[in-house]
Amino acid sequence: MEIGVYTFAELPVGPHDADGSPAQRMNNLMEEISLADEVGLDVFGVGEHHRPDFAVSAPAVVLGAAAVATSRIRLTSAVTVLSSDDPVRVFQDFATIDLLSGGRAEVMAGRGSFIESFPLFGYDLDDYDDLFDEKLGLLLALRRSERVTWSGTHRPALDDLAVYPRPLQDPLPLWIAVGGAPASLFRAGTLGLPLAVAIIGGMPERFAPLLDLYRDAATRADHDASQLPIGINSHAYVADTSQRAADEFFPSYGAMMNRIGRERGWSPITCEQFDASRSTRGALVVGSTQEVIEKILFQYEIFGHDRFLAQMSVGPMPHRRVMRAIELLGTVVAPAVRVEVARRNAPVR
Repeated sequence: MEIGVYTFAELPVGPHDADGSPAQRMNNLMEEISLADEVGLDVFGVGEHHRPDFAVSAPAVVLGAAAVATSRIRLTSAVTVLSSDDPVRVFQDFATIDLLSGGRAEVMAGRGSFIESFPLFGYDLDDYDDLFDEKLGLLLALRRSERVTWSGTHRPALDDLAVYPRPLQDPLPLWIAVGGAPASLFRAGTLGLPLAVAIIGGMPERFAPLLDLYRDAATRADHDASQLPIGINSHAYVADTSQRAADEFFPSYGAMMNRIGRERGWSPITCEQFDASRSTRGALVVGSTQEVIEKILFQYEIFGHDRFLAQMSVGPMPHRRVMRAIELLGTVVAPAVRVEVARRNAPVR
């Protein structure tokens, strides 16, 4: 199993001190990516938001910088909000990252759970689904061929135009990121694309039927479902002890989730709910190294997935704590999970 980290580069809300400035957060982020590479993690993802409480609105720029600062880790968006972006530019950006990194770039495309990018780039939210379908079709055409003829409703047509540069990887890896909408899983399976599922609430096993839907759709479309990678993306944090993990993670996690919750009409998260979510059957992967190992393996029994990505900074976490969590994930958790998954998959003699 691949183990990695993703982030939206959260910022403190309100006046920034020197340590909480966007410039400092970017410097910290580059250190986090470099450390993830050094400790042997497989993937680092950078997400996209267009709000004052997040530092990254252009993941490709950050990943381009990371491409020349790292040597082996795969670099992915997490996610590219394809509905409000230009597929031609997305392809060019990530082909460039692929060249800079020696073939380590990926695109993780999704519809987005925040809506700020739609008015910002002149799109109508009433076209939310149509925009994603149309732009995904164009991005797939760009992966297939150097020259593209294409027409749609929301973007000017391409008439036998060539798009450069071409990536080292052929095709450029493209994952579909979903939050649990059945139509989104059906689309990904029908297209035969790798799937990344965000599990950030509730009981993880409730997603099992949705992954069955994805695999069934892939099979019906003549894809080999067993060869399609599945990733699980979750809020996660690892510390030297279980209590330390809870004490360090909850303040920023609770503040962030409650702030977003007020925007969306959610009830505040209580300490009791947080503790329940940390249990084996909860969504949070937060605890000691052993607890995190057991939680990832528990979910592996449910999903049989190929990748786990941890969002460790949910809210503005102190940089030193994030660095320690990345270190523990790479040096303790990931090796143990890989060994156990390999053991479980070894042929019976």
